[in-house]
Amino acid sequence: MTVRWIRAALAGVAALALGLTGCGDGGSAATDRGGQVTVFAAASLTESFTKLGRDFEATHPGTTVTFNFAGSSALAIQITQGAPADVFAAASPATMKTVTEAGDAAGDPVTLVRNQLVIAVPKGNPHRVAGLADLARPGTKVALCAAQVPCGAAAGTALGAAGVRLTPVTLEQDVKGALAKVKLGEVDAALVYRTDVRTAGDELDAVEFPESARAVNDYPIVVLKRAGNPDGARAFVDYVRSDAGRAVLTAAGFQAPQGQ
Repeated sequence: MTVRWIRAALAGVAALALGLTGCGDGGSAATDRGGQVTVFAAASLTESFTKLGRDFEATHPGTTVTFNFAGSSALAIQITQGAPADVFAAASPATMKTVTEAGDAAGDPVTLVRNQLVIAVPKGNPHRVAGLADLARPGTKVALCAAQVPCGAAAGTALGAAGVRLTPVTLEQDVKGALAKVKLGEVDAALVYRTDVRTAGDELDAVEFPESARAVNDYPIVVLKRAGNPDGARAFVDYVRSDAGRAVLTAAGFQAPQGQ
């Protein structure tokens, strides 16, 4: 038995001991992952959660929040296929259900906020869009989210309530994609969330329509079962649901959950 072999064996034992110590405390997330919290969140939460992530890091020294923003349906599939994540914030209960039914949630999701559709149009509304019926006018180019995406499902509900049938020129995989088409002048209008038009500042206008009340989306959030940092995940969820977190979300145009 060589000295080198003995040193290697002792190093292995030490590493195992450290690993067991990390597991034994039931929540040494800061030790295990350097305080990293990985959040998968709906694309429409990009601006709000980015700010909340910075605020959370400031109030939790040593913690780093990493985001994956995309369409909720795509994120849900990634999670069920084993993508490493601590928290999931979806733009609809239906997409959250994909995760909960797969057994990937650590508990019951809670509704964080609500969001409502508007028609995004170029500044000044040059095509004089006043409601959903105007989107079906000949020659009008419209962007929608794909049907499996929460903003697409909501758009389908609203259009159905209005009795409007239209053929979009593009179906986007998340709401940011639909919004970008209007910004770039590739379409005349898009059905997106009120919060997304607000993030566009002076670039776009929002046209409200009554049928949007029939397609309000609840945004559930949950800590994930395979979270590498469960303590950090719970702390982040608590923070975004706190008064400070709600203030950021409300300022962005999100609505409080029903009954709150």
